[in-house]
Amino acid sequence: MSDELEAARAAVEEARRAQAAAEERLRAMEAASAPAPDEGAPVGSETTEGTASPVGNAEAPATEAPNPAAPVDPVEESSTAPADRPAAPTGPLGQAAVDAIRAGYAFEGAALELGALVNGDADPSTPIRIPLGMLNRHGLVAGATGTGKTKTLQVLVEQLSAAGVPVFAADIKGDLSGIATPGASSAKLLERTAGIGQDWQPLAAPVEYFSLGGQGIGVPIRATVTGFGPTMLAKVLGLNDTQESSLGILFAYADRQGLPLLDLKDLRELLLWLTGDEGKGELRELGGISPQTAGVILRELTAFAEQGAERFFGEPEIDVAELLRTAPDGRGLVSLLEVPGVADQPQLFSTFLMWLLAELFETLPEVGDPEKPRLVFFFDEAHLLFKDASKEFLSSITQTVRLIRSKGVGIVFVTQTPKDVPSDVLAQLGSRVQHQLRAHTPDDEKALRSTVRTYPKSDYDLQEVLTSLGTGEAIVTVMDERGVPTPVAWTRLRAPQGSMDPTPEAQMQAAVASSPLQARYGEAVDRESAYEILAKRLEETQAVAAKADADAAAAKAAKEHEAEARRLEQQASRNRKASQQAAKDNPVVQAIRSRTGQTIIREIVRGIFGTRRR
Repeated sequence: MSDELEAARAAVEEARRAQAAAEERLRAMEAASAPAPDEGAPVGSETTEGTASPVGNAEAPATEAPNPAAPVDPVEESSTAPADRPAAPTGPLGQAAVDAIRAGYAFEGAALELGALVNGDADPSTPIRIPLGMLNRHGLVAGATGTGKTKTLQVLVEQLSAAGVPVFAADIKGDLSGIATPGASSAKLLERTAGIGQDWQPLAAPVEYFSLGGQGIGVPIRATVTGFGPTMLAKVLGLNDTQESSLGILFAYADRQGLPLLDLKDLRELLLWLTGDEGKGELRELGGISPQTAGVILRELTAFAEQGAERFFGEPEIDVAELLRTAPDGRGLVSLLEVPGVADQPQLFSTFLMWLLAELFETLPEVGDPEKPRLVFFFDEAHLLFKDASKEFLSSITQTVRLIRSKGVGIVFVTQTPKDVPSDVLAQLGSRVQHQLRAHTPDDEKALRSTVRTYPKSDYDLQEVLTSLGTGEAIVTVMDERGVPTPVAWTRLRAPQGSMDPTPEAQMQAAVASSPLQARYGEAVDRESAYEILAKRLEETQAVAAKADADAAAAKAAKEHEAEARRLEQQASRNRKASQQAAKDNPVVQAIRSRTGQTIIREIVRGIFGTRRR
């Protein structure tokens, strides 16, 4: 970074010397002859502060440039620029500073066209560009709501696609989908684009629509719980360090036990098993996980599922190679992710995008510094990623941003102010497009001053300029092909060539229905996983326990029956003995049993049956 600063300072000094020399030549020319006429004068109304009518990208119906990302040879263009330039620019920059900016953005290789320098009026002879290869060094698009960030994003996406670079972007508000529909022309639009040297033509980009777990029109994107990993899941659930560590132990246990964690119900069932009677012993053996911690994770997981996250986790898991495709005509495919209700699920959205980057990092081979990126990833609403993030998670983000460029992946963060992005990440963003900042509060004023300090020195009063930019204008600085920051340039940005309105829903539905990815990922698959395995294990355990209980109950009943039988037999025996004893004690029975009684009975019987002797 120190080398870059020294190079930047040297460039500034050189520009100042050139400005002094130019002023000396100007004085000599003025002394020799009258100033040149209006030839080459800027088009538009004069203004001392460069506040020419800010017809923003959002106001004019825009469509994609016919060849927005076609390689441009800026050096050749600058050589054909008019030789006669205004002797006295109407804006805050002198001619030497304008020349320095023009030279600073004249690249030899392919570049994306951002717009034209504003110095009082737009100067189409000073185009502002980004070297295509430098998108691999990441970037930042920032600005207050309504200043044109989304349209700038659309301009970049269109040109990257035309250059054959695949793009992945989250369509937060739905208006980015207009990139798939040619824009509509208007007199205001053509006047604006002509003023910055843009040959505007309506053009649609090739688009594949995706949705998070099928929550929307696009092809569903899903991930397994195992693929998501414990670190990111802990961030989504808002777990502390101890709970995150415990979650990691649970993942390792599931892997050892052959319990696939595919969706949230798998992890929930695992927690229920370990906290239930059947798995308490195994939970104790794991160590490092208290029943209380497991209970907290289970509660947070249940709440997370109730927010709609259940739909995202599962199979089939998206193959990230689907995001690296090109259209038959060679243009890069634009993958748009629908994220309706992102305000209600910010953690899921941001963490999903980081998971996607992690998958790309693990999947793609090293490519070093390619001439153009293999994929550019636009991270809209970037503040959602860093909000309430743990130190470990921020460290993971910083490392991913630093290392993934070697895989040919560029990242562009889109947010309201640079302070939304941690300084360690911000330091790695080579290109910056800063739309208007507003300073209505002391905190806003502090953020504005902080933003100004992050830019190279320039002839601008950036604190004033950043608050007076029109819609569709921005302060730009990028990395040139040597990796050195370019001069700061007040830029009027190009208009998108796709529609500035959302693509009609019926058109999106037709595109999704005809996509081969819909057949591959459209229907969720619920194969046997931890939920089914543990449910079966629980059923078997309960069946064994039920059989044991039944056997014990039967044995107890048999024992009780046997005891009752013995008791009844003993009672009967006692009754017989008592009856016999009672009979012995009866006088009548005793008389009958006596010899006299027996004789009387025999005589009576004989008398009855006539057997008595006569």
